[in-house]
Amino acid sequence: MIRCLVVDDEPLAIDIISDYIEKIPFLTLVKSYQNPIEALMAVQNGEADLVFLDVQMPELTGIQFLKIANGKCKVILTTAYQEYALEGYELNVVDYLLKPVAFERFYQAAQKAQQLLCNVAAPLPVETNAAPAPINNFIFVKTEHKIQKIYLNDILFIEGLKDYISIYTKTERIITLQSMKKMEDVLPEHQFIRVHKSYILALDKIESIERSRITIGDKIIPIGDTYRDGFFKAIESRNV
Repeated sequence: MIRCLVVDDEPLAIDIISDYIEKIPFLTLVKSYQNPIEALMAVQNGEADLVFLDVQMPELTGIQFLKIANGKCKVILTTAYQEYALEGYELNVVDYLLKPVAFERFYQAAQKAQQLLCNVAAPLPVETNAAPAPINNFIFVKTEHKIQKIYLNDILFIEGLKDYISIYTKTERIITLQSMKKMEDVLPEHQFIRVHKSYILALDKIESIERSRITIGDKIIPIGDTYRDGFFKAIESRNV
């Protein structure tokens, strides 16, 4: 049985996550906290295996909580904000749930935690085993609630978030359960290039390059050492 804490400054959010925990046989709720400092003390005392943790809280943010806890337990972030995903995964969170959280998605995250904590093989989502096949000038990707069509010409860049990727287009950001390697394999080489372990770019959307940084719109993207030579060869082939 995985011992869980819920940490959130919103009582309604605590009620929803607590209710979800009660529905899953391999989870047990130890306690919920609106005060993250009290929850942190419980974690440091070894009272939990898994924490469902909000990010934006007044006394202590979820990111600060993660850094102080320093791996004392597994953490699944629950937040209404997408922008903390990359930093969360860099701090080895199990998963990143965007509010409002559907039970199906919550269960998927709980299975991942079970796999890590109990060495139980969790079933892989069938839809994401295969890379999305390119069809002419567009691809389909599976998001939380639908399969979405994305035109290749609309893609600015793709950002890797551990098990997920964010596809940035001219008008929106789409998050899908997919790997950077599979996206790199499926996207046409003449149109896209990988420049960092966490970034694939559309070559025609690059606005400027300065040393090891690429500008696309208001985004500054680093060039990784592993990808530097290949990137600059691709750029040189287009120089006049």
